[in-house]
Amino acid sequence: MEKSEVQVLGEEVPENFDTIEEFWAFWDTHSTADYEDLLEPVEIEVGLEGDAMYYPIAKDIVLELRRHARQQGVSTQTLINLWLQERLAKTA
Repeated sequence: MEKSEVQVLGEEVPENFDTIEEFWAFWDTHSTADYEDLLEPVEIEVGLEGDAMYYPIAKDIVLELRRHARQQGVSTQTLINLWLQERLAKTA
């Protein structure tokens, strides 16, 4: 029996999905644990290095930053970076 013909709990895994929504609908109602015999091991490399630095910020300040970011329609991270860039440009 080929992999595409294997049935688990009476339902085959479709060979292809027509849309991403069909894919989500299928896996929202099925567990990969039920199809473990169909899975193949893969090797991946994950690069966790990044250019971001993280600093603790007081919670009350974060709440205020979030409010300002929502008002401007940007993420909190974007707002912080923009404000820091503006401040650094003024002091340069």
